[in-house]
Amino acid sequence: MKKILLPFLLAAIGLTAVLPSSMAVAAPAPTIQYGNNSGDVWDIQFRLQMLGYYNQSLDGRFGNATTQAVRQFQRDYGLKADGIAGPQTWRVLKKVSVNADELTMLARAVHGEARGEPYTGKVAVAAVVLNRMQSPLFPDTVAGVIFQPRAFTAVDDAQYWLKPDEIAYAAAWDAVRGWDPTNGALYYFNPDTATSAWIWTRQQTGKIGKHIFAV
Repeated sequence: MKKILLPFLLAAIGLTAVLPSSMAVAAPAPTIQYGNNSGDVWDIQFRLQMLGYYNQSLDGRFGNATTQAVRQFQRDYGLKADGIAGPQTWRVLKKVSVNADELTMLARAVHGEARGEPYTGKVAVAAVVLNRMQSPLFPDTVAGVIFQPRAFTAVDDAQYWLKPDEIAYAAAWDAVRGWDPTNGALYYFNPDTATSAWIWTRQQTGKIGKHIFAV
């Protein structure tokens, strides 16, 4: 476990799971800027912290540190670097990061799907969820991907609702930070238990633990 992550991971573990119905349609975040202290400031600080732009403690105040973090994010993603989190900045940020509830959802998916797998295999499961969010073939939210009908065995057999451990949170965190050991995979399966002939037709990108990953 990376020591720098431990306080944030422990905080995330204490969060109450969000039911899929409440995640289906997210209200658009309002424009926030220097001087704001609404709940959306906590959200943007969490997302920027996950991506490595905000290195302060979360305090819910849109001050100089948050402004500079937003500006650097905007520069890196080709946005107008004004330090104001408007609709376009939010849209891009939500495509490349998750909030606290979504981190918990990723960790539950990792724990339910990859218990017993090596750490790299746990990160790989989270990476597949994130890769699907970027693909036009799948929903563009964490909840949409995870709860898509018949998408994940752990949801179908209710193992998704088991309490994830710290390692599952760490794996989810690493995936969001950009580690993708699957080389862009959109699917994975266990060759010893897979019953779908279709999955074998997909181009394989590698094998980690018991799972084969494919696009």
